[in-house]
Amino acid sequence: MKGPLFYSKILLFGEYGIIKDSKGLSIPYNFYNGALKVSENPSPEAVKSNESLKRFAVYLAQLQNEQPDLVTFNLEVLHQDIERGMYFDSSIPQGYGVGSSGALVAAIYDKYANHKITVLENLTREKLLQLKTIFSQMESFFHGKSSGLDPLNSYLSLPILINSKDNIEPTGIPSQATNGKGAVFLLDSGIVGETAPMVNIFMENLKDQGFRTMLKNQFVKYTDACVENFLQGDVKSLFSNTKKLSKVVLNNFKPMIPEQFHQVWQKGIDTNDYYLKLCGSGGGGYILGFTQDLEKAKASLKDYKLEVVYQF
Repeated sequence: MKGPLFYSKILLFGEYGIIKDSKGLSIPYNFYNGALKVSENPSPEAVKSNESLKRFAVYLAQLQNEQPDLVTFNLEVLHQDIERGMYFDSSIPQGYGVGSSGALVAAIYDKYANHKITVLENLTREKLLQLKTIFSQMESFFHGKSSGLDPLNSYLSLPILINSKDNIEPTGIPSQATNGKGAVFLLDSGIVGETAPMVNIFMENLKDQGFRTMLKNQFVKYTDACVENFLQGDVKSLFSNTKKLSKVVLNNFKPMIPEQFHQVWQKGIDTNDYYLKLCGSGGGGYILGFTQDLEKAKASLKDYKLEVVYQF
């Protein structure tokens, strides 16, 4: 048995902001993917994944019990497949902010949900919100509070524009210029990030009036501007707003940035060779970079591994 592939995702803009109703833009990232499989000779990783699926199945049965109107699953077949040793075979790094649990949730929903909403039907806003709610409940098993966006992105494999909590839509993004000088890239911090503790720090900070004001007047404002600039292909404004966003994050989200990257972050702002921002919840994993000149950024960051995600 081998199920269809589900891809990783990158939230280009909106991390933390979408909790406070900023805009967001999430794109599929096909470099990493995962699929449900059963194999004759499972590896230690496969056995570990199978154990985790057992616990997830118990959680899904409970979810179905508590909210039968939201979603039901073919639990009998799911249990049989898990007994046969089913696991999630994934190249998506965990704790890196590219949606490892999201792809798994999408794969389970795709295979076992009853009356599932499919990508082929007319995706109204209601259907998208319903999917997002289902995925949010399913993914909460992995890291506390989930927006449901990662699995949604993985399931639809389309760029998603988040206008607000209750208003999301599939969107088109400007086509890439494969020989473009400008780029969005991933910088590997070499540290695994944990989502829940980072979100907890953020939620604690929200109790502070000054932090909330900064969020609204600076963070959300620049995030929204970046999303609009990106979708309109306005590269000049995009870089100006990304620089402002990068500064705000460095000044106000220090705990989410691994310490050894504080100077690297500042250097980008000072030299304009690149601007860094959080990729997912931070604390490790990938850091997202934006540059108008990829060669310059590579030279400036020669000690680090860069992965290009999108070229202008």
